[in-house]
Amino acid sequence: MKVKKVGIVSLSSGIMGEEFVKHELEIGINRLREYGVEVEFLPHALKGFEYIKNNPQKRAEDLIAAFKDDSIDMILCAIGGEDTYRLIPYLFENDELQKVAKQKIFLGFSDTTMNHFMLNKVGIKTFYGQAFLPDVCELSDEMLPYTKHYFEELINTGTIKEIRPSDVWYQERTDFSENGVGVSMKSYPNKGFELLNGEPVFEGQILGGCLESIFDFFDNSHFEDTVEVCNKYNLFPSLEEWKNKILLLETSQERPAPDVFRKMIKTLQEFGIFDVISGLLVGKPQDEVYYEEYKAILLEEIANKKLSIVYNVNIGHATPRCIIPFGVDARVDAEQQIIRFS
Repeated sequence: MKVKKVGIVSLSSGIMGEEFVKHELEIGINRLREYGVEVEFLPHALKGFEYIKNNPQKRAEDLIAAFKDDSIDMILCAIGGEDTYRLIPYLFENDELQKVAKQKIFLGFSDTTMNHFMLNKVGIKTFYGQAFLPDVCELSDEMLPYTKHYFEELINTGTIKEIRPSDVWYQERTDFSENGVGVSMKSYPNKGFELLNGEPVFEGQILGGCLESIFDFFDNSHFEDTVEVCNKYNLFPSLEEWKNKILLLETSQERPAPDVFRKMIKTLQEFGIFDVISGLLVGKPQDEVYYEEYKAILLEEIANKKLSIVYNVNIGHATPRCIIPFGVDARVDAEQQIIRFS
């Protein structure tokens, strides 16, 4: 199924509506149009930082409208942010999301992790790993080739069949101004998938996302009510529901210090998730910061010594990015360096 129309939503940060990203926006819109894709910004998507921050209900309305509109084949998130959990009551209090949810492509990452869990709750299969501003609006002369490969596969076929590691990884940009337009990113050779523990081949449906966003399900240190709000609507699956699933974790651009990373992994260990899942996929840390430290912590803190752990997947906050389908059967083969989806 080829995507004919993309609906772009700002469910987290409202940065897309700010004047200083107009040059990025133009690049992204032109790229989508070159694919023959019609682009629609949902009513509140371009209203800027303050409006989006102060009106979670309007963000929720945009998501509902995007599902209701049958002409929109793909819902594309602008970018991540930090407070997407605030949409939960407006989507679940009266089953608002359940009433409109139907299977269509939903793509986003970072704080959008929360939206993936919301959609998982109502039975929608989603796609994790890219977003409009960070990927489609890439300032280089074209999208990063590895990123582009998966984005094109998704918009041309409606699915992702398999992912393999990227040959390179990129040092992140520091200048997103107009001065950065056409400037290439510095690249380095990439190691490929690393099997840290367990059997190299494992299967299951994948769910997960940004580790810091997942930690918010268990801890109120970021916002004072995340745990309460998420628990009220049973957003995080029970251990029973996690059985035989594959957990995906990746760290944000904040590059959590090793002690913070350890605290987050310990929290998931205490919840019991590592005893029931069939395997763990871990994304490459941005700029490979704390690359070895994170590996050591995973091996120290996860008590299940049989759990298959595959590290250095090109997903999430490190560039380039693949796209991982959630809610479909996946087969990971670390020896063959491939993850297949059916």
